[in-house]
Amino acid sequence: MMQGAKPVWDLARLNYQPMQPADIDEVLALEQSVYPHPWTRANFTDSLASGYDAWVLRGQSGVLMGYFLIMQVVDEAHLLNVAVAAEWQGQGLGRFLLNQSVARARGLGMEAMLLEVRPSNARALDIYQRYGFRQIGRRKGYYPAENGQREDAIVMRIAI
Repeated sequence: MMQGAKPVWDLARLNYQPMQPADIDEVLALEQSVYPHPWTRANFTDSLASGYDAWVLRGQSGVLMGYFLIMQVVDEAHLLNVAVAAEWQGQGLGRFLLNQSVARARGLGMEAMLLEVRPSNARALDIYQRYGFRQIGRRKGYYPAENGQREDAIVMRIAI
């Protein structure tokens, strides 16, 4: 492949399936590798136990490439967590996972999707804005940050 060329994924050949308790070790490892303040094992186990819609994306070799979790709240879905493994970022898999999360929410009868994102996460903000999410609010001190500080969350929404 040429340097800088992005691979063309045959997304139909990737393994996309509901997250299971057996996936949590790998999901947690991916989470810890890409986020400075990752979810805990309990966050994932509690989400699955609560029946949140959670999915994993694996390559043909079985390697975990990404995942997402959404929670239904009346007629809106809340995208709780989405991640792509560092070695697969920038290759369209984040957009694939966003497409799948929106499709899942729509299939569950949801009319919109909400999410929170750190203002410091410029890459994610850009992805969400290009996708069509719009800022609707801000949660003060929502996220843990360095040195015991807190960081706000930008609340975004898209009609689906």
